Order: sequence, then structure tokens, then C-alpha cells
Amino acid sequence: MKIMIQEQECGYLLKNGCFQKILLAGKYTYFKKLGYEVITVSMTGQVKTSGIPTEVLMKCPDFASRVIKVQIPDTSIAIRFVNGAYREVLTAAETYFWNVFEANEFQVIDITSPYMENSLPRMYMDLMPVKFYKKITVKEGEIGLLYFDNRMEKRLEAGTYYFWNYGTEVTCRVFNMKLQQLEISGQEILTADKVGVRLNVICNYRITEPEELAKKIDSVSSQLYTCAQLIIREYVGRYRLDELLAQKEAISGLILESMRAHQKELCVEVVNGGIKDMILPGEIRDIMNTVLVAEKKAQANVIMRREEVASTRSLLNTAKLMEENQTLFRLKELEYVERICDKVGNISLNGGNSILEQLSKLTGAKTDFA
Repeated sequence: MKIMIQEQECGYLLKNGCFQKILLAGKYTYFKKLGYEVITVSMTGQVKTSGIPTEVLMKCPDFASRVIKVQIPDTSIAIRFVNGAYREVLTAAETYFWNVFEANEFQVIDITSPYMENSLPRMYMDLMPVKFYKKITVKEGEIGLLYFDNRMEKRLEAGTYYFWNYGTEVTCRVFNMKLQQLEISGQEILTADKVGVRLNVICNYRITEPEELAKKIDSVSSQLYTCAQLIIREYVGRYRLDELLAQKEAISGLILESMRAHQKELCVEVVNGGIKDMILPGEIRDIMNTVLVAEKKAQANVIMRREEVASTRSLLNTAKLMEENQTLFRLKELEYVERICDKVGNISLNGGNSILEQLSKLTGAKTDFA
């Protein structure tokens, strides 16, 4: 049996199943009939023992001088660097690597302390196995509450944080500290005169004390929604429909003040709020539309009568002036003549009567006068 071993390889020589030595690059001849066997492996990366116990291989000086052993405690992991560059993360308790064509270096990192930045450079954090760490992102305008084993540790401002998740359970609750909007839609409420109306109410709020909120309330939006519902029903039910329509803004102010009275216990600040929409039943809308049309018609009639009175008064004043001033009377005659001339072709007048008297007789005449 002829064996050719390449430069980057080595061979495990076995006789009758027992390891004898390693063979380096070169040509070899062994007889299978005598029980010899050669297993060829690459001398890069992790050592492949091909079923031979590592303790047996390590007794061979040629093998032991060409490998490096890394041992990792249960409380640590290791980063493997090859020729000065990051290669992989190791978690196995004991591993062997060839150290012939590659220069292996190992950095053992204790992961019992949750604060990852204290033990590992930032550039390697995202390269770690996900099961060993927890990444927490707090966006601008948010606050994070950090917990170790369900006990609050500290507040986190906006940023990205990494924590070892080994031995200590790391969790975080993130709260939005920006102005938020809560809409309470479709609230069916009976007024004091038993008319069912549907209200849409809007409320703007922001969280002020996230630590207290985390202790007392699971969902602040649900609590605020329920609080607003009860306040709306309490206030709106006191008013008749016409009062509700007339005092919509005032009632919105009362609702807002009542909600602000509860903001401390809810750990929020109620910035503003009020009734957004008021939807009436169909028959009530029809009645109100009828009333509105009647009111507008009455207003139009009043305006028409007022204009008629003003016009009559103007005619009366004109008549008085014409009676007192003959020159004005003559001018009025000429004005009538001018208007008639715009409508007819020829007009024949006699000298017996005044122009106005003769023109009045022409009212029913044809357009062309002979």
C-alpha cells in the first residue's frame, strides 16, 4: 500500500487498530496484510482524531508539538483568532486546533457578569451566539427599565445595549415617553331627556413615571380608556340633548379636568382632550334638519319683508320730493322717456297733455307708433 501525504496534511499510522505515530508530508509504503492502516487528515482548523482518543495522540511528540489545546470553564466562552483575525466563538469545554499553518490565539471571556461591554469589545458583540446574550434597543423618545432576574436594575436611555444572558435572566420593559393619542370611539350614551347619542372622544397624554407605572399598571392605555369612559358617561348623562349641543366645548373642558384628576395615579400627564364628534340618531337628525330649514326660511322671509319696507319707504320719499320740486318731477319724466325709448322704435306725442299722461296712455300700444 503506497501512501502520498501532501504538505498541509498528516497521517495517523495504525497497526492492528492501535495508533503508532503520525506521518508528515512524503511517500510511504505499508502492507495491509501486516495490519497497517493510514488515516490522512488536514493540519488546519480543529483537529480531527478519526476516532483515536486525544490522550493517545498527545503522547506522540510530533502530534503534541503541532497542536494547541484550549480549555473553557463553564462560566466562560472563548473567541478564536486566526492570524490575528476573528474566526469563531468557542463554547466546548475542551478543543484542539492545529497550530502549523495557522497562528491560533484565544481570548477567554467570563460571562457571569451581565454587563457585556465590561468584558468584550463592541465590535465582537454581534458575533456572539444569540443564546448567550440579549440585545436591547431603546429608541429616541423611549425609556427602558432593565431587570435582572425580574428585579429592576436601572433605567436605560436611548441607545443599544448588550447583556450576557448566562446565569442571570435579563429582561427590559420599554416605555414610549412621547405624546400619545388615545381615541375613545362609539360611546353610546343616553342624555337626560332619554336621547341616545354616540360620542367620539380624544385624549392626548404622555407617561411621566415609568418606574411607578411598571409597579402598578400593566397597560396604561387600557386604564386610561376605562377612566375616560366612566367620566364621559357621568357628565354627558346629566344634560339634555339641546344643552349637550349648546355646551359641547364646556363639557369637553369638564371631561378634561376630571381626567387630569386621575393622571397621578395612572402615572401620566393628560395634555388635552375632549369631544371630537357627536353622532345623533337618524330620526333626531331629520327633525333637527327640518327645524333648521324652517328657521332659515323664517329668517329669509324677515329679510324680504325688511327689504320691501325699505323699498316702499324709498318710493314714498321720492314722491314727496317730486311733489315739492317741479324740476325733479321733470327730470323723472325725462328718465321715463329714456326708458321707453330703449324699448320702442318711434313715438308720436300731441301737445294737449303732459308727457307722462300721454305716455301712460301708450302702455297697451304697439311698439311702432304712427
